[in-house]
Amino acid sequence: MNGFERITAALAGKPADKIPVMLHNFMMAAKEYGVTMDQFRNDPKIIAAAFIKSVEIYQFDGILVDIDTATLAGALGVKIDFPVNDPARIKHELLPGLEEIALLKPVNLESYKYVQVWLDAVRLLKEHFKDEVFIRGNCDQAPFSLATMLRGTQNLMTDLMMGEENLIYDLLNYCTDASVRFIRLMSQTGADMVSNGDSPAGPAMISPDMYEKFALPFEKILVNTAHSERLPYALHICGNTDPILDKMLLSGADAFELDYQTDAQKVYDLYHDKATLIGNIDPSGILALGTPGDVRKKTYELLELYSGSDRFILNSGCALPPTTPSANIKALIEVARNFR
Repeated sequence: MNGFERITAALAGKPADKIPVMLHNFMMAAKEYGVTMDQFRNDPKIIAAAFIKSVEIYQFDGILVDIDTATLAGALGVKIDFPVNDPARIKHELLPGLEEIALLKPVNLESYKYVQVWLDAVRLLKEHFKDEVFIRGNCDQAPFSLATMLRGTQNLMTDLMMGEENLIYDLLNYCTDASVRFIRLMSQTGADMVSNGDSPAGPAMISPDMYEKFALPFEKILVNTAHSERLPYALHICGNTDPILDKMLLSGADAFELDYQTDAQKVYDLYHDKATLIGNIDPSGILALGTPGDVRKKTYELLELYSGSDRFILNSGCALPPTTPSANIKALIEVARNFR
């Protein structure tokens, strides 16, 4: 089987000849290709070449095409900082008050440079690998996460407790339009799968009840959008998602990219015959700062735990730091290739 076939099998819950591997490695890929994040984010050819090189080095089964976490926010008018050596990030919120939602301009992602760079990079990668390597086109932020960027995280948390609920939903619907539009644009690139991140919707920020009320309904819309385009969908939430694992499953997502802080045994118990786990080795403490021996041990433990299910794709729990040693990734790959 090739990489595309392995990951396709894992998403369908079917056996593969080897454990499929698809890492969240965009910062590491840029560094190993010898370019800054500024060069990376501005040129789809560089993005594609960096990921192609990473596949040549490590023989990944799939590529998670990511650039940063601020592209949709920038497209909607949030002020963005573009560091030379780091991913783009939010400078400050767009909406000082909820009542200003009515002043927001209609969603128009096509005119934003970094959306087009992202889409063009996915097209180039799909043209290069065809159906040999699986291409996951990440679509930046899910609606709740995007709302924190437009309103400011602290402000939105206050809104959830004290604000006018109808205005909160107006903001979330506006953000949903943007997330949906990105998925539809990504579906036209030939990507094999789409995904979004919704980390502020996790238990570290809001209660499970708030997640169910203000995040889950909009995540369901994204999943349905992907499925209407005949694409599988993955949802990523950082941190310990143990308290909302059951609720996340209700989104209908085909796969969940979960952080190392989430109990993999609980994920297995709940998801092993229903949805695919993408994860969840500690990206910093183990993959970036550990030894190859540490990596082998943790990888083997995770694969052993999940050995009773075919719904599994090996990954870090979140984005790999750019300084992750190559030897550690090779150790992870070695365990995955020899496990079955």
